[in-house]
Amino acid sequence: MDIRCDFDSGNIQVIDASNPQNVRLALRPDLKSPHFQWFHFRADGLQPGQRYEFCLTNAGQSSYKGGWPGYRAVASFDQRDWFRVPTRFDEEGLHFSLDAEQPQAWFAYFEPYSRERHAALIRTAVEEAGAELIATGKSIEGRDIELLRVRRNPQAQRKLWLIAQQHPGEHMAEWFMEGLIERLRQRDDAELNGLLEQAELYLVPNMNPDGAFRGHLRTNAAGTDLNRAWQAPSAEASPEVLFVQEQMRQYGVDLFLDIHGDEEIPYVFAAACEGNPGYSPRQAHLEQAFRAGLEARGEFQSVHGYPHDEPGQANMTLACNFVGETYQCLSLTLEMPFKDHDLSPDARTGWSGARAKKLAGAVLSTLASLVDELR
Repeated sequence: MDIRCDFDSGNIQVIDASNPQNVRLALRPDLKSPHFQWFHFRADGLQPGQRYEFCLTNAGQSSYKGGWPGYRAVASFDQRDWFRVPTRFDEEGLHFSLDAEQPQAWFAYFEPYSRERHAALIRTAVEEAGAELIATGKSIEGRDIELLRVRRNPQAQRKLWLIAQQHPGEHMAEWFMEGLIERLRQRDDAELNGLLEQAELYLVPNMNPDGAFRGHLRTNAAGTDLNRAWQAPSAEASPEVLFVQEQMRQYGVDLFLDIHGDEEIPYVFAAACEGNPGYSPRQAHLEQAFRAGLEARGEFQSVHGYPHDEPGQANMTLACNFVGETYQCLSLTLEMPFKDHDLSPDARTGWSGARAKKLAGAVLSTLASLVDELR
Protein backbone atom coordinates (compact mmCIF):
# COMPACT_ATOMS: atom_id res chain seq x y z
CA MET A 1 0.00 0.00 0.00
CA ASP A 2 1.22 3.47 -0.94
CA ILE A 3 -0.08 6.57 0.86
CA ARG A 4 0.32 9.98 -0.78
CA CYS A 5 -0.74 13.57 -0.16
CA ASP A 6 1.26 15.43 -2.82
CA PHE A 7 -1.82 17.01 -4.39
CA ASP A 8 -4.26 19.85 -3.90
CA SER A 9 -5.27 20.12 -0.20
CA GLY A 10 -3.29 17.00 0.69
CA ASN A 11 -2.08 16.60 4.27
CA ILE A 12 -0.73 13.52 6.03
CA GLN A 13 2.50 12.13 7.42
CA VAL A 14 3.10 8.38 7.23
CA ILE A 15 4.60 6.80 10.32
CA ASP A 16 4.13 3.11 9.53
CA ALA A 17 2.02 1.65 6.72
CA SER A 18 3.34 -1.91 6.89
CA ASN A 19 0.31 -3.35 8.68
CA PRO A 20 -3.03 -2.76 6.90
CA GLN A 21 -4.83 -3.38 10.19
CA ASN A 22 -2.91 -0.59 11.92
CA VAL A 23 -1.74 2.09 9.45
CA ARG A 24 -0.17 4.77 11.64
CA LEU A 25 -0.33 8.35 10.41
CA ALA A 26 0.07 11.91 11.72
CA LEU A 27 -1.43 15.28 10.85
CA ARG A 28 0.99 17.87 9.47
CA PRO A 29 0.78 21.39 10.97
CA ASP A 30 0.02 24.47 8.89
CA LEU A 31 3.08 26.23 7.49
CA LYS A 32 4.51 28.71 10.06
CA SER A 33 1.69 27.84 12.46
CA PRO A 34 1.03 25.27 15.20
CA HIS A 35 -2.51 24.61 13.95
CA PHE A 36 -3.39 21.17 12.60
CA GLN A 37 -6.57 19.15 12.11
CA TRP A 38 -7.23 18.89 8.38
CA PHE A 39 -6.22 15.70 6.60
CA HIS A 40 -6.57 14.48 3.02
CA PHE A 41 -4.67 11.57 1.51
CA ARG A 42 -4.87 8.80 -1.08
CA ALA A 43 -4.17 5.11 -0.48
CA ASP A 44 -3.11 3.03 -3.48
CA GLY A 45 -2.61 -0.72 -3.80
CA LEU A 46 -5.65 -1.72 -1.75
CA GLN A 47 -7.00 -5.26 -2.01
CA PRO A 48 -10.78 -5.22 -2.67
CA GLY A 49 -12.58 -7.12 0.06
CA GLN A 50 -9.96 -6.36 2.72
CA ARG A 51 -10.58 -4.04 5.65
CA TYR A 52 -8.01 -1.31 6.32
CA GLU A 53 -7.59 0.43 9.67
CA PHE A 54 -5.97 3.86 9.99
CA CYS A 55 -4.94 5.84 13.07
CA LEU A 56 -4.12 9.56 13.22
CA THR A 57 -1.75 9.27 16.13
CA ASN A 58 -1.49 12.98 17.01
CA ALA A 59 -5.22 13.75 16.81
CA GLY A 60 -5.33 14.24 20.57
CA GLN A 61 -2.90 17.16 20.24
CA SER A 62 -4.75 18.84 17.34
CA SER A 63 -6.15 22.36 17.41
CA TYR A 64 -9.68 21.26 18.29
CA LYS A 65 -9.43 17.85 19.91
CA GLY A 66 -13.01 18.34 21.12
CA GLY A 67 -14.00 17.94 17.49
CA TRP A 68 -13.13 14.25 17.35
CA PRO A 69 -15.75 12.66 19.67
CA GLY A 70 -18.80 11.96 17.53
CA TYR A 71 -16.92 12.67 14.31
CA ARG A 72 -16.65 10.25 11.35
CA ALA A 73 -14.03 10.56 8.61
CA VAL A 74 -15.05 10.74 4.95
CA ALA A 75 -13.82 8.46 2.17
CA SER A 76 -14.30 8.09 -1.56
CA PHE A 77 -13.34 5.66 -4.31
CA ASP A 78 -13.78 8.21 -7.11
CA GLN A 79 -13.43 11.71 -5.52
CA ARG A 80 -17.07 12.39 -6.37
CA ASP A 81 -19.10 10.22 -4.00
CA TRP A 82 -17.91 10.86 -0.44
CA PHE A 83 -19.30 8.87 2.47
CA ARG A 84 -18.63 8.53 6.19
CA VAL A 85 -16.67 5.55 7.55
CA PRO A 86 -16.59 3.94 11.02
CA THR A 87 -14.50 6.18 13.30
CA ARG A 88 -13.58 6.29 16.98
CA PHE A 89 -11.38 8.52 19.10
CA ASP A 90 -9.36 7.40 22.12
CA GLU A 91 -6.08 8.11 23.89
CA GLU A 92 -4.14 6.57 20.99
CA GLY A 93 -5.65 8.83 18.32
CA LEU A 94 -8.42 8.95 15.76
CA HIS A 95 -9.13 5.51 14.28
CA PHE A 96 -11.13 4.90 11.11
CA SER A 97 -11.62 1.93 8.79
CA LEU A 98 -12.63 1.13 5.25
CA ASP A 99 -13.69 -2.07 3.50
CA ALA A 100 -11.91 -1.66 0.18
CA GLU A 101 -14.03 -1.93 -2.97
CA GLN A 102 -11.41 -0.52 -5.34
CA PRO A 103 -7.58 -0.53 -5.42
CA GLN A 104 -7.54 3.19 -4.64
CA ALA A 105 -9.33 5.32 -2.06
CA TRP A 106 -9.22 8.88 -0.75
CA PHE A 107 -9.77 9.97 2.84
CA ALA A 108 -10.36 13.47 4.22
CA TYR A 109 -11.55 15.46 7.20
CA PHE A 110 -14.40 16.77 5.04
CA GLU A 111 -15.36 16.50 1.37
CA PRO A 112 -12.59 18.55 -0.31
CA TYR A 113 -13.20 21.44 -2.68
CA SER A 114 -10.35 21.51 -5.19
CA ARG A 115 -8.67 24.45 -6.86
CA GLU A 116 -9.66 22.93 -10.20
CA ARG A 117 -13.30 22.92 -9.17
CA HIS A 118 -12.90 26.49 -7.89
CA ALA A 119 -11.70 27.62 -11.33
CA ALA A 120 -14.71 25.91 -12.93
CA LEU A 121 -17.01 27.62 -10.42
CA ILE A 122 -15.69 31.05 -11.35
CA ARG A 123 -16.25 30.28 -15.05
CA THR A 124 -19.79 29.08 -14.34
CA ALA A 125 -20.54 32.19 -12.30
CA VAL A 126 -19.44 34.48 -15.12
CA GLU A 127 -20.74 32.51 -18.10
CA GLU A 128 -24.00 31.10 -16.72
CA ALA A 129 -24.99 32.94 -13.53
CA GLY A 130 -24.65 36.53 -14.73
CA ALA A 131 -21.76 37.40 -12.41
CA GLU A 132 -19.02 39.89 -13.26
CA LEU A 133 -15.42 39.37 -12.19
CA ILE A 134 -14.89 42.94 -11.01
CA ALA A 135 -11.57 42.58 -9.16
CA THR A 136 -8.90 39.97 -8.49
CA GLY A 137 -6.59 40.06 -5.50
CA LYS A 138 -3.46 38.01 -4.99
CA SER A 139 -2.57 35.69 -2.15
CA ILE A 140 0.92 35.59 -0.67
CA GLU A 141 1.88 32.85 -3.13
CA GLY A 142 0.25 34.60 -6.08
CA ARG A 143 -3.03 32.71 -6.34
CA ASP A 144 -6.11 34.62 -7.48
CA ILE A 145 -8.76 35.82 -5.04
CA GLU A 146 -11.77 36.62 -7.20
CA LEU A 147 -14.45 39.15 -6.31
CA LEU A 148 -17.67 38.45 -8.20
CA ARG A 149 -20.58 40.86 -8.47
CA VAL A 150 -24.09 39.82 -9.40
CA ARG A 151 -25.88 42.94 -10.60
CA ARG A 152 -29.16 42.71 -12.46
CA ASN A 153 -30.55 46.15 -11.66
CA PRO A 154 -28.10 49.08 -11.94
CA GLN A 155 -30.37 51.08 -9.62
CA ALA A 156 -30.25 48.47 -6.83
CA GLN A 157 -29.26 50.22 -3.62
CA ARG A 158 -28.16 47.43 -1.28
CA LYS A 159 -24.75 45.75 -1.32
CA LEU A 160 -24.73 42.21 0.11
CA TRP A 161 -21.34 40.57 0.75
CA LEU A 162 -20.67 36.86 1.23
CA ILE A 163 -17.14 35.51 1.69
CA ALA A 164 -15.98 31.93 2.25
CA GLN A 165 -13.09 29.78 3.42
CA GLN A 166 -11.06 32.29 5.39
CA HIS A 167 -10.08 29.15 7.29
CA PRO A 168 -8.81 26.93 4.47
CA GLY A 169 -9.70 23.56 5.99
CA GLU A 170 -13.38 24.55 6.11
CA HIS A 171 -14.18 23.27 2.63
CA MET A 172 -17.92 23.21 3.29
CA ALA A 173 -17.76 27.00 2.86
CA GLU A 174 -16.94 26.82 -0.85
CA TRP A 175 -19.48 24.06 -1.36
CA PHE A 176 -21.93 26.62 0.05
CA MET A 177 -20.74 29.13 -2.55
CA GLU A 178 -21.27 26.58 -5.31
CA GLY A 179 -24.85 26.12 -4.17
CA LEU A 180 -25.39 29.86 -4.16
CA ILE A 181 -24.02 30.23 -7.69
CA GLU A 182 -26.08 27.27 -8.91
CA ARG A 183 -29.23 29.01 -7.75
CA LEU A 184 -28.13 32.24 -9.43
CA ARG A 185 -28.15 30.35 -12.75
CA GLN A 186 -31.95 30.05 -12.50
CA ARG A 187 -33.39 33.07 -14.30
CA ASP A 188 -37.05 32.12 -13.66
CA ASP A 189 -36.67 32.21 -9.85
CA ALA A 190 -39.17 34.87 -8.74
CA GLU A 191 -37.87 35.01 -5.17
CA LEU A 192 -34.28 35.44 -6.31
CA ASN A 193 -35.27 37.99 -8.95
CA GLY A 194 -37.01 40.01 -6.26
CA LEU A 195 -33.82 40.04 -4.20
CA LEU A 196 -31.68 41.09 -7.16
CA GLU A 197 -34.07 43.85 -8.09
CA GLN A 198 -33.08 45.57 -4.85
CA ALA A 199 -29.59 44.28 -4.13
CA GLU A 200 -26.23 43.51 -5.66
CA LEU A 201 -24.30 40.47 -4.44
CA TYR A 202 -20.55 40.63 -3.83
CA LEU A 203 -19.03 37.15 -3.55
CA VAL A 204 -15.54 35.95 -2.61
CA PRO A 205 -15.76 32.15 -3.03
CA ASN A 206 -12.33 31.43 -1.52
CA MET A 207 -10.47 33.90 0.70
CA ASN A 208 -7.50 31.63 1.42
CA PRO A 209 -6.38 29.75 -1.71
CA ASP A 210 -2.82 29.18 -0.45
CA GLY A 211 -3.93 27.54 2.77
CA ALA A 212 -6.55 25.44 0.99
CA PHE A 213 -4.06 24.19 -1.61
CA ARG A 214 -1.42 23.43 1.05
CA GLY A 215 -3.82 21.38 3.18
CA HIS A 216 -3.92 23.86 6.07
CA LEU A 217 -6.60 23.93 8.71
CA ARG A 218 -6.55 27.54 9.81
CA THR A 219 -3.95 29.84 8.24
CA ASN A 220 -2.52 31.29 5.03
CA ALA A 221 1.02 30.83 3.71
CA ALA A 222 2.36 33.33 6.26
CA GLY A 223 0.83 31.43 9.19
CA THR A 224 -1.83 34.13 9.63
CA ASP A 225 -5.38 33.32 10.72
CA LEU A 226 -7.23 35.61 8.32
CA ASN A 227 -10.25 35.77 10.59
CA ARG A 228 -8.08 37.36 13.25
CA ALA A 229 -6.56 39.95 10.90
CA TRP A 230 -9.40 42.34 10.07
CA GLN A 231 -8.45 45.12 12.46
CA ALA A 232 -4.94 45.54 11.06
CA PRO A 233 -4.31 43.57 7.84
CA SER A 234 -0.99 43.91 6.07
CA ALA A 235 0.38 43.27 2.60
CA GLU A 236 3.03 41.00 4.11
CA ALA A 237 0.92 38.80 6.41
CA SER A 238 -2.69 39.10 5.24
CA PRO A 239 -3.02 40.59 1.73
CA GLU A 240 -6.19 38.53 1.25
CA VAL A 241 -8.02 40.56 3.90
CA LEU A 242 -6.46 43.81 2.72
CA PHE A 243 -7.83 43.21 -0.77
CA VAL A 244 -11.39 42.55 0.39
CA GLN A 245 -11.40 45.54 2.72
CA GLU A 246 -10.28 47.82 -0.11
CA GLN A 247 -13.15 46.57 -2.27
CA MET A 248 -15.65 47.02 0.55
CA ARG A 249 -14.61 50.63 0.96
CA GLN A 250 -15.10 51.17 -2.76
CA TYR A 251 -18.55 49.60 -3.07
CA GLY A 252 -20.09 49.76 0.42
CA VAL A 253 -21.64 47.05 2.60
CA ASP A 254 -25.26 46.63 3.71
CA LEU A 255 -25.00 42.98 4.78
CA PHE A 256 -22.07 40.66 5.46
CA LEU A 257 -22.04 36.88 5.80
CA ASP A 258 -18.77 35.07 6.53
CA ILE A 259 -19.17 31.35 5.73
CA HIS A 260 -17.30 28.88 7.97
CA GLY A 261 -17.23 25.36 9.41
CA ASP A 262 -16.99 24.40 13.08
CA GLU A 263 -15.04 21.37 14.28
CA GLU A 264 -16.86 20.72 17.55
CA ILE A 265 -20.53 21.78 17.38
CA PRO A 266 -22.77 19.34 15.44
CA TYR A 267 -25.24 21.97 14.28
CA VAL A 268 -25.69 24.71 11.70
CA PHE A 269 -25.69 28.05 13.52
CA ALA A 270 -24.68 31.71 13.31
CA ALA A 271 -22.56 34.01 15.45
CA ALA A 272 -23.30 37.73 15.49
CA CYS A 273 -21.63 40.95 16.66
CA GLU A 274 -23.61 41.63 19.84
CA GLY A 275 -20.39 42.48 21.71
CA ASN A 276 -19.45 45.36 19.40
CA PRO A 277 -19.20 48.81 21.01
CA GLY A 278 -21.59 50.29 18.43
CA TYR A 279 -24.04 47.39 18.33
CA SER A 280 -27.53 48.78 17.73
CA PRO A 281 -31.13 47.69 18.27
CA ARG A 282 -31.55 47.72 14.49
CA GLN A 283 -28.76 45.19 14.11
CA ALA A 284 -30.27 43.05 16.85
CA HIS A 285 -33.65 43.11 15.10
CA LEU A 286 -32.11 42.12 11.76
CA GLU A 287 -30.17 39.27 13.37
CA GLN A 288 -33.30 37.90 14.97
CA ALA A 289 -35.20 38.16 11.68
CA PHE A 290 -32.40 36.41 9.79
CA ARG A 291 -32.21 33.56 12.30
CA ALA A 292 -35.99 33.08 12.32
CA GLY A 293 -36.22 33.22 8.54
CA LEU A 294 -33.41 30.74 7.94
CA GLU A 295 -34.61 28.36 10.64
CA ALA A 296 -38.03 28.24 8.98
CA ARG A 297 -36.37 27.15 5.72
CA GLY A 298 -34.52 24.04 6.83
CA GLU A 299 -31.30 22.96 8.52
CA PHE A 300 -30.44 26.06 10.55
CA GLN A 301 -31.10 26.34 14.29
CA SER A 302 -30.55 28.97 17.01
CA VAL A 303 -30.34 26.96 20.24
CA HIS A 304 -26.77 25.66 19.92
CA GLY A 305 -23.77 27.82 19.07
CA TYR A 306 -21.09 30.03 20.58
CA PRO A 307 -21.60 31.92 23.86
CA HIS A 308 -22.70 35.51 23.30
CA ASP A 309 -20.16 38.27 23.85
CA GLU A 310 -20.84 40.74 26.63
CA PRO A 311 -21.52 44.32 25.47
CA GLY A 312 -18.31 46.00 24.41
CA GLN A 313 -16.28 42.79 24.70
CA ALA A 314 -16.23 41.63 21.07
CA ASN A 315 -12.99 40.55 19.45
CA MET A 316 -12.72 43.26 16.81
CA THR A 317 -10.11 41.37 14.79
CA LEU A 318 -12.86 38.99 13.56
CA ALA A 319 -14.42 39.74 10.18
CA CYS A 320 -18.00 39.63 11.44
CA ASN A 321 -17.35 42.09 14.24
CA PHE A 322 -15.11 44.41 12.24
CA VAL A 323 -17.51 44.68 9.29
CA GLY A 324 -20.58 44.97 11.50
CA GLU A 325 -19.00 47.86 13.41
CA THR A 326 -17.48 49.59 10.39
CA TYR A 327 -20.64 49.54 8.26
CA GLN A 328 -23.29 49.29 11.00
CA CYS A 329 -24.92 46.48 9.06
CA LEU A 330 -26.27 43.00 9.64
CA SER A 331 -23.07 40.97 9.99
CA LEU A 332 -22.95 37.27 10.80
CA THR A 333 -20.61 34.29 10.78
CA LEU A 334 -22.51 31.28 9.44
CA GLU A 335 -21.11 27.98 10.74
CA MET A 336 -21.63 24.45 9.41
CA PRO A 337 -20.43 21.25 11.12
CA PHE A 338 -17.57 18.95 10.22
CA LYS A 339 -19.61 16.22 11.92
CA ASP A 340 -23.31 16.08 11.17
CA HIS A 341 -26.28 18.30 11.89
CA ASP A 342 -27.77 16.55 14.90
CA LEU A 343 -31.28 17.88 14.21
CA SER A 344 -31.36 16.03 10.86
CA PRO A 345 -28.55 13.46 10.74
CA ASP A 346 -27.56 11.59 7.61
CA ALA A 347 -26.02 8.20 8.42
CA ARG A 348 -24.21 7.91 5.08
CA THR A 349 -22.78 11.39 4.48
CA GLY A 350 -23.09 13.38 7.68
CA TRP A 351 -22.97 17.06 6.88
CA SER A 352 -21.78 17.21 3.28
CA GLY A 353 -21.03 19.41 0.31
CA ALA A 354 -24.52 18.77 -1.08
CA ARG A 355 -26.13 19.88 2.17
CA ALA A 356 -23.95 22.99 2.29
CA LYS A 357 -25.13 23.82 -1.24
CA LYS A 358 -28.75 23.40 -0.23
CA LEU A 359 -28.22 25.69 2.77
CA ALA A 360 -27.00 28.41 0.40
CA GLY A 361 -30.32 28.36 -1.40
CA ALA A 362 -32.15 28.79 1.90
CA VAL A 363 -29.87 31.72 2.78
CA LEU A 364 -30.75 33.47 -0.49
CA SER A 365 -34.45 33.01 0.26
CA THR A 366 -33.93 34.48 3.73
CA LEU A 367 -32.07 37.48 2.31
CA ALA A 368 -34.91 38.02 -0.16
CA SER A 369 -37.33 38.27 2.75
CA LEU A 370 -35.10 40.77 4.58
CA VAL A 371 -33.73 42.96 1.83
CA ASP A 372 -36.28 45.76 2.38
CA GLU A 373 -35.09 46.20 5.98
CA LEU A 374 -31.33 46.18 5.51
CA ARG A 375 -31.14 49.99 5.21
